[in-house]
Amino acid sequence: MTETAVVITAAGSSSRLGLGVKKEYMPLGKGSVLSQAAKAFLEAIPIKFLVITHPENQQEAAERALFADSEMRALCKSTQVIFTCGGKDREESVFCALKALKAASFSDEGIVLVHDGARPFVSVELIERTAKAAEENGAAVPALEPVDTQKEIDEDGKIVRHLKRASLASVQTPQAFRFLPFFQAHEKARSSGEIFTDDTEIWDKFSGLSSTKTVKGDEKNIKITFAKDLEALKDDKKERRKLIHTGLGYDLHPLVEGRALVLGGVTIPFERGEAGHSDGDALLHAITDALLGAAGLGDIGSYFPPEEAKWKDANSADLLKTVWADIKKEGWNLVNLDAFVHLEKPKFLPHRKEVCASIAKILGVDESQVFVKAKTGEKLGEIGRGEAVEVFATCLLEK
Repeated sequence: MTETAVVITAAGSSSRLGLGVKKEYMPLGKGSVLSQAAKAFLEAIPIKFLVITHPENQQEAAERALFADSEMRALCKSTQVIFTCGGKDREESVFCALKALKAASFSDEGIVLVHDGARPFVSVELIERTAKAAEENGAAVPALEPVDTQKEIDEDGKIVRHLKRASLASVQTPQAFRFLPFFQAHEKARSSGEIFTDDTEIWDKFSGLSSTKTVKGDEKNIKITFAKDLEALKDDKKERRKLIHTGLGYDLHPLVEGRALVLGGVTIPFERGEAGHSDGDALLHAITDALLGAAGLGDIGSYFPPEEAKWKDANSADLLKTVWADIKKEGWNLVNLDAFVHLEKPKFLPHRKEVCASIAKILGVDESQVFVKAKTGEKLGEIGRGEAVEVFATCLLEK
């Protein structure tokens, strides 16, 4: 498979926005304008390098913006992320990024896609279409036919040429190129003394290869340039819908002498406790299974096989923390957690507040998101005879 790199240009000053803020760092969706622009590429194709250009002394700000979306670190786990200071204009910034890729030994035959950090609405389909065309042709760019009739004018504003709309195109990003000839074309452009605002112009003038192939663009792939463009961010926020998953967990442990009764990470005074391979905390085990089920990541047995000696007498709070960290990496957040403890003795109510606080602390959430209730077995069955403790847990996750 052809190696692929992505360059996201975000080194401009955003002066035309007129708000005194950098547009790529503005909040959008679950992250920022920059994170949403980069995320589409990570979801579309395998990427070896992701290069972010930023203004001087703004690497930390660029990093915060890129990883503002909690899903980004998981998406980047197979991608090397490089932050590099850009230049005084777009051409210089792209060349800085290409030099960073060269220093990182990116394949000469690889494909590099250059995208504006202020285009957060780029689609997976557009990225795939452009990358494929670049592999076949050497260079590709998405383009749209202009809506209005185009004219060429002179410095006095007079029309000097009437252009045919059908033969014109308004180009977008990403623009994709075979790496080595693109790098060499940029070197020649730098030494030419000319000014270029578009990478396809540099490719077509200096690469010596086939001219850039156009592919169908996307009207939604707008670039945020002026304050009026921010309306698109508001519309996008209205249209986005969170993904909601529920999970159900269950556990049952016999109560035996010589063991501590641990529920939700809290040791409750009693003459008997849960028998189990770990510390037997049935409540945390049920919660762990509920969370794993909601996230689609398996169950507690697959994570911590009971036949493995290293989990003998393990602290269930530590096991839950491990699982929850993996779930968070997948971008999930807890909406609420509800559990039911079926236990004859001892009375659970005096310990409920402490147990809820303990679970909330383990998960790093607010106590209002956690609730635990309990009922006795009314002297019926193994619960009613005081032989076991049974727990049901349900949760709601969103991303």
